[in-house]
Amino acid sequence: MLLFQEAAAAGAHPLAGTAAEWIWLVPILPLIGFIINGLLSLTSVAKVGPGNPTEYHAHHDDHGAHGDHGSHGAHADDEHGHGDHHAPPRHKYAGIVSIVGPAVLALSFALTATIFFALKGAHAEHPFVKTMFTWMAVGNLHVDAAFQVDQLSMVMAMVITGVGTLIHLFSVGYMQDDPGYPRYFAYLNLFVFFMLVLVLGANYPLLFVGWEGVGLCSYLLIGFWFSEKANADAGKKAFIVNRIGDFGFLVAMFLLFSNLKTLDFAGVNAGALAFAPGGALVTAICLFMFLGCTGKSAQIPLYVWLPDAMAGPTPVSALIHAATMVTAGVYLIARSAVLFSLSPVASLTVALVGALTAIFAATIGLKQWDIKKVLAYSTVSQLGYMFVGVGVGAYAAGVFHLVTHAFFKALLFLGSGSVIYAMHQAYHHTGNHDDAQDMRNMGGLRKYMPVTFILMWIATLAIAGIPPFAGFFSKDEILGSVFARTHGSTLAEASWLGIPGSALLYAIYAIGLVSALLTAIYMTRMMLYTFHGPNRTGEKERGFLHEAPWIMTGPLVVLGVLSAVGGWINLPTFFPAGPVAALHHWLEPVTGEAALRVTLGHEAHLEHSTEYILVGIAIAIAVIGIAFAVARLKPAALVPKAQYPAAEGFDRVLENKYFVDEGYDRVVVQPLVGVSRAVLWKGMDAGLIDGLFVNGSAQLARGIGWVGSRVQSGQVGTYAWVLIIGVVAVLGAFSLR
Repeated sequence: MLLFQEAAAAGAHPLAGTAAEWIWLVPILPLIGFIINGLLSLTSVAKVGPGNPTEYHAHHDDHGAHGDHGSHGAHADDEHGHGDHHAPPRHKYAGIVSIVGPAVLALSFALTATIFFALKGAHAEHPFVKTMFTWMAVGNLHVDAAFQVDQLSMVMAMVITGVGTLIHLFSVGYMQDDPGYPRYFAYLNLFVFFMLVLVLGANYPLLFVGWEGVGLCSYLLIGFWFSEKANADAGKKAFIVNRIGDFGFLVAMFLLFSNLKTLDFAGVNAGALAFAPGGALVTAICLFMFLGCTGKSAQIPLYVWLPDAMAGPTPVSALIHAATMVTAGVYLIARSAVLFSLSPVASLTVALVGALTAIFAATIGLKQWDIKKVLAYSTVSQLGYMFVGVGVGAYAAGVFHLVTHAFFKALLFLGSGSVIYAMHQAYHHTGNHDDAQDMRNMGGLRKYMPVTFILMWIATLAIAGIPPFAGFFSKDEILGSVFARTHGSTLAEASWLGIPGSALLYAIYAIGLVSALLTAIYMTRMMLYTFHGPNRTGEKERGFLHEAPWIMTGPLVVLGVLSAVGGWINLPTFFPAGPVAALHHWLEPVTGEAALRVTLGHEAHLEHSTEYILVGIAIAIAVIGIAFAVARLKPAALVPKAQYPAAEGFDRVLENKYFVDEGYDRVVVQPLVGVSRAVLWKGMDAGLIDGLFVNGSAQLARGIGWVGSRVQSGQVGTYAWVLIIGVVAVLGAFSLR
């Protein structure tokens, strides 16, 4: 591998001299967008304010203009509290930003697609590495700033730039009136830049730069409307929880370097074969790495930041949940497939945590009323599915679900953004301050938003697992892979805390089925309460409900098509036509060898009869879930939020998300704050550093000065007496010897 990399550097790689040479430009384009939009956002900061601010605000209040607080896009006020009922002026440079922000992403996508087809045509079995410069060269540590073109990085880059472009276009309409419009696009561009660095980097340190960068951008975007404490707290929560996981990732890198003396992917893949299969070292590396994944991809126990990320603008939620940050953990495991395939215990841990997260989040999604919160817990649950896939060694299946999930989850979030937009427009015109994100205040919106209604149903059927929509194929691939590895795999032969691996895999498969049932129920519930039954928005408001403008609806249509047919990139082997297992074969150069190691050198295989039964069960589960929701839930009986009685019993537990946040607050946060306040602040900072060292040294100097001032009195007689006493003391000292 290393020799091939050197050969590639010498120009022997099939991709040398092709568009792949420009791979560095793919992340640089969003970075250019960040710089331009960032500079434009600073123009308002540099603007000199009025001589008398009181007169300025009085003048603007008279004309009904927005104040600073809540003066962002009118449609977004519902996520941020209603402001007044007048349209705020657009930002001075909104036109330039509207072009630059999406255009850099579109160019990045076009270049990525060009490189993708160059890779496809070259049939390259080994990665093409473009080294820009030496980043770190200290002792044995040598790290280059280098980008890698291979089958996995290209799939990820296509998803990020493609779906990212659609989300940027949607944002042009959604955030058009926000006074922080250039700042918003600057952050959005920066987010995509770091995510591309993450997936294109050719070594773990560069991946970690992107890893930390998306963490920073999530903090900036989740707390975008930082003037409200709840939003700022949500941003801080995401930042801090992710740092816990990052500790694990760092330890994993330290262990890799101390044992392999390299952090390049090629070097690690080659050196990892020296690890003893199932050994403690490789297991420790994988578990520490997975700790990082639980933070970044919101798995138990570090999932708590993701639902609160709804505090940011809705397109941000779509970007985080569908195309970028939360998929980083799944990508990291797929990228490190060689390591995980050597550790059955770590792989089983990944799959089990994924399965438990999937069902845990799905139960919470059953009782959420905020439309975005339903989708947030849905994301946590679907990420669990992806980890089940990569955990059982079906790396291609995990990446497959990552791709299809990007399509239908982006559609669901942007569709919910259109609904919120419509709700706010209605409330805005009538001065209603009800919650525009609560499904109890919606209902019957299919009459007013038929395009959004149809597209969101497509996405719902996709995530529920109804054929032939995208989610069916990817979810079925994961469940089938789990079942196929219950025998004839290293996982089945291993044990996890005394539990036979085979039994654990059967349990994970069963949990996956129950999670699929719950997914179908809570997603159908969301659609029924939002679009069906009578409208609960209000009589005066109904006249103002309508579809969002084309700049917002257009991306939904594209995502609707992808949600419908996106699963056809990896059709199952029993399917009669189409590109059978195309993505699986595409990823073989990256993950194929590791997957075969898990299945003892043979392709995971199920008898056709068994496969038909499993597919039938999966479809039946999805249909039962939808039918149950339709039969049980009655939108006509639902009342608006203001009239809805408080939940009781287990419903209350689910509405409050099992009180996990409250538990963390009591068990972790408050004790930590108490210790920090008593020991670090009052003890160390105020007592030791300020009291003893700083103030103590000052007091000592002051005391010495006081003594000196007493001696320096200016009275000659006193000096004479002191001199005499001193002479006597000295003579006495010598005499006593």
